[in-house]
Amino acid sequence: MEQGSAREGVRPAYAPGAFSRAPADGRMPECRVPEQARGEQARVEQGGVERAGGRPADGEQARGEHTHSEPPAPRVVQRHSVRGQILDALRAALVDGELVPGQVYSAPALGARFGVSATPVREAMQRLAVEGAVEVVPNRGFRVSERGPRELAELAEVRALIEVPVMMGLARTVPAHRWSGLRPLAEATVTAAAVGDRAAYAESDRAFHRAVLMLSGNEQLVAVADELHRRSQWPLVSGPAARRADLLADASEHTALLDALVSQDLAVVQALVREHFAGADR
Repeated sequence: MEQGSAREGVRPAYAPGAFSRAPADGRMPECRVPEQARGEQARVEQGGVERAGGRPADGEQARGEHTHSEPPAPRVVQRHSVRGQILDALRAALVDGELVPGQVYSAPALGARFGVSATPVREAMQRLAVEGAVEVVPNRGFRVSERGPRELAELAEVRALIEVPVMMGLARTVPAHRWSGLRPLAEATVTAAAVGDRAAYAESDRAFHRAVLMLSGNEQLVAVADELHRRSQWPLVSGPAARRADLLADASEHTALLDALVSQDLAVVQALVREHFAGADR
């Protein structure tokens, strides 16, 4: 299931591939940014000179209008929307290996290529630092964390300790029709794997696992497991990227697991779940 995933089921506006592979001279590659996001950022950084839809700025009154009826411009919401899109794009670039482990990236350089200021990029990078994906390098930027096989194996072991007993408990109590409702999520992993889209696969893989664990009703468990799952998807410092065949084999385990859960074949469920996590550290 795992490889070494905003909003669930929806690709970020800054799609994976916005980064090109890092060139040998260490300069950041070009990346593509939607016009809408650039417009949002521009309105934010102009300090509300114009509201969305062409409304006059705060403190100005259009002829024939009453200022007390005008709501304040949602500047903060717009800024956080841009930051969220950039965060999604950076996470996808981490999964794809487009942000290279060990390399330092500056917020201004990334911002220039996103078409936004350094501020939302820095905020997104700081969030990734909290998650352990990058490290802060004073006066330089952010270094992508370097991970080895041992860390990946440890993450797989911890995830198995959490998820395997929960899934087995759910297999005994959840009715078949609830499992059948997860079929579109399992099929989404197959679709992403079929085209070799690692970022889309990472998102759909986490969505499937999260949906399974949510049946337990334990929100804290879901949050912890999802964070561990995300960490397990970052690439190793060295080693080949996940192949399409590997992703397809991984995705097929989701559909096979659902079949066993619907039929309440506990022996098959246990075998599939254990095999699933045993291969998560590959």
